[in-house]
Amino acid sequence: MYQLDPIAALATAPGIGAIAIVRVSGEGAIDIVNRMFGGKDLTQQASHTAHFGTLRERTDKKDVVASDGIIDEVLVTVFRSPKSFTKEDLVEISCHGSEFIIQQILRRLTQEGVRLARPGEFTQRAFLNGQFDLVQAEAVADLIASDSDASHRAALTQLRGGFSRQLKTLRQQLIDFVALVELELDFGEEDVQFAHRDQLRQLMVDIRRVLHPLIDSFSVGNVIKNGVQTVIVGKPNAGKSTLLNALLNEDKAIVSAIPGTTRDVIEDELFIDGIRFRLIDTAGLREATDTIEAIGIERTQQKMRDAALVVYLFDGLNIASSELQIAINEVRQSGKPYLLVGNKLDALDDIKRQQLEKAAAEPIRWISAVEKTYLDELKTALSSRVRTDSAVQIGSAVVTNARHYEHLMGTDDALARALIGLDAGTTPDWLAMDLRVALQHLGELTGEITSDDLLDSIFSKFCIGK
Repeated sequence: MYQLDPIAALATAPGIGAIAIVRVSGEGAIDIVNRMFGGKDLTQQASHTAHFGTLRERTDKKDVVASDGIIDEVLVTVFRSPKSFTKEDLVEISCHGSEFIIQQILRRLTQEGVRLARPGEFTQRAFLNGQFDLVQAEAVADLIASDSDASHRAALTQLRGGFSRQLKTLRQQLIDFVALVELELDFGEEDVQFAHRDQLRQLMVDIRRVLHPLIDSFSVGNVIKNGVQTVIVGKPNAGKSTLLNALLNEDKAIVSAIPGTTRDVIEDELFIDGIRFRLIDTAGLREATDTIEAIGIERTQQKMRDAALVVYLFDGLNIASSELQIAINEVRQSGKPYLLVGNKLDALDDIKRQQLEKAAAEPIRWISAVEKTYLDELKTALSSRVRTDSAVQIGSAVVTNARHYEHLMGTDDALARALIGLDAGTTPDWLAMDLRVALQHLGELTGEITSDDLLDSIFSKFCIGK
């Protein structure tokens, strides 16, 4: 285990009437806090125990902050190595959430030789001390940043081991085979094989069988982490802006009877069944009447190309069956998942509605954006469409990190080359080269192979208290 200098940081942000927590971790952390603490002797207390007392100024200080040199009344919790988050001696000081008090405590700690922590340094120490691997360490940041049920569950799954434990086991098996392949190089003139080729092939196939669902899950994971980019498209005056306002329950977009009112994209977020949807209202699709509208329509088309889900909204009162069929064909050609939504149900008679449903030859979600009717049914349809199109169930192992995706792809490509070489009867040196590349990617993924620059890049994105 690494022996590092003690560090301290504020773990929770202060607020009016709130309690803040200052964490101290490292060799001598308990003894250092004990020198400041007015209460039980912390050095004699068991791990995972909490103690009430005061934090005091140094006894040789003349201009004390408060009477009797007391900074604050606090609750101190002791965690002894290795049974702590960092696997070091760790102390948590729960104090009043005054910015002044917090600064006095941090100042007092620095007087005792404690250094202020860098962003993510607590989690980095936990990783260096073997508390968890790099994938799990990154999940800590994802868990803190999660803003939906789906992203929260995905981060928790990663934090609990996710796919990394399975990959570490397979990597170790591959290391054993690579060692045998490289041993063959020492006996090149004798034409011997220590690594059984059929077993090696099966191992590579097994690893790729694990990799492929994870690689495929990245598109889903990206949606979970960043939200479902949902673009509302349709002809001018179909009610797109009215629908956006109704779903958000606020006047986000300008609504007007004048065609072409919306000339730029308008975005906001909506949470449905634990999934974050990034709703995008767009300019109506038609022949532009001026340069500004043309730019808006081009942006609409670009958003459609980038969308994860398209909501095609049409005015059921003023569209012909033939127009609807043409519109549906255009949306299908985009290749994007879509929902067909008919507006102005409140003013539509049954005969016209049935004609449009027959022309569409697929389900239509009918609503009235103005009357705000059947919006709950539309929200359910949006959620169901995302879950149906997702190859991975939310809460299972899903890749949400671009770094993980890059190394998974690199591993798979290297193994694919190794399998081709195996079929072609390649020499052990070429086979070992591809296998080493696969091992490098797997090692960098889980953190078994790291560099200081990589760790600094990853943990610098964490908050100070973690």
